[in-house]
Amino acid sequence: MSAMDVTIVGGGMITHDQLLPSIYHMQRRGEVDAIRVCALNSAPLKSLAAAPDLVEAFPGQSFEAHPGLDSPEDRAESDAYREVIATMRPRNLVVVAVPDHFHDPVIRFALENDQHVLTVKPLVLYHEQAVAIEELARERGLFVGVEYHKRFDRRSLEARRQYRAGRLGEFRCGECKLVEPYYYRHSNFQNWFTKENTDPFTYVGCHYVDLVYFITGLRPVEVAVRGVEGTFPNGMRGYLWSVGQVVWENGAVLGVLNGLGYPDQGPGTNDQGLCLYGEGPDRGTILKHDDQFRGCSYGYADQAAGAAFRFINPDYFRLVPWAGEGLRPIGYGFDSVEANVHAAVQVNAAGDDLAARRRVLAEIDRRGLVATPANSAINELVIEAVRLSITSDGAPAAIRHENPRQGVLPRQ
Repeated sequence: MSAMDVTIVGGGMITHDQLLPSIYHMQRRGEVDAIRVCALNSAPLKSLAAAPDLVEAFPGQSFEAHPGLDSPEDRAESDAYREVIATMRPRNLVVVAVPDHFHDPVIRFALENDQHVLTVKPLVLYHEQAVAIEELARERGLFVGVEYHKRFDRRSLEARRQYRAGRLGEFRCGECKLVEPYYYRHSNFQNWFTKENTDPFTYVGCHYVDLVYFITGLRPVEVAVRGVEGTFPNGMRGYLWSVGQVVWENGAVLGVLNGLGYPDQGPGTNDQGLCLYGEGPDRGTILKHDDQFRGCSYGYADQAAGAAFRFINPDYFRLVPWAGEGLRPIGYGFDSVEANVHAAVQVNAAGDDLAARRRVLAEIDRRGLVATPANSAINELVIEAVRLSITSDGAPAAIRHENPRQGVLPRQ
């Protein structure tokens, strides 16, 4: 595979925790060439460049910062990513890791400059935007992937196989939850995680809606979400908790609990899991994943992990010893980034033949492992329904799959 230049737009938490270390490891394997990271100002880039865990894991590796590390931290350079992307060779990769409501303009700019795209979830906030991105990418023969990393959890892959083989019956009723740490409220979240922009269901609940769709193939047809408002430390108002209900096309119902409030001193760092009850020909079935606790607990001699006792999830993302220098990433977080980069490289292997690239893109869509605008568009319909419902005090919103360009409507 030809090495690919990668530009990451956004220097926040997910870039540090998952994206950059994954790209670093692919660079030292020869699959990635130049790495550039863009942010609004130099402060997060300085933190990334000096992060002790990344320095230890990837000795001698670095990225090109935009704005430069010597730029004053209080100087905002909102066009830095545009200037960098405009200079990239065609059909390399832009990784989008900015707040949800900024995804659409960054993704479109990358595509208009002939770049493949990998974006953190959700793709965008409106189905119409997802359709436009899908059409633009197909027109140019470019790959767009959405980093729904739970699809690459081995338990999710096993569940998909067994459910679609009929061994888990038909999903009828279930529940899921994903509650992130309280300290998120003190982070940059307080500057953008506001009522007009997003909510906990949109931000993290989408993971499990996508996962139920990924496992079962069922489409959601109705959503009702009630939000619980609160105030961030900077005085901004946001939905800090949400409880939702999703109805699926076979009549099944899924309860969804989300929030920014898991105790910082708690053992799990968050609280998450999925439970689906089903019906076989003459018996009940169950699919239950405890995604917070994977049977691994450490009691530390220090507080570097944020608490003296923690549940450890080595299945998502960890930097561990390996045969080479430094440390290597393992887990489905890395597997997801790797699969998306490989998909872009696979498209490039078709060369300048636009029809051939489109055939490769269609096959990636069909397989449905990597999330793309074509095979995960139900997520944008759900998010539209969530936003309509949560801003209407929990009134149900219906999804019209027969004419998705109409988006969602209040339930009649």
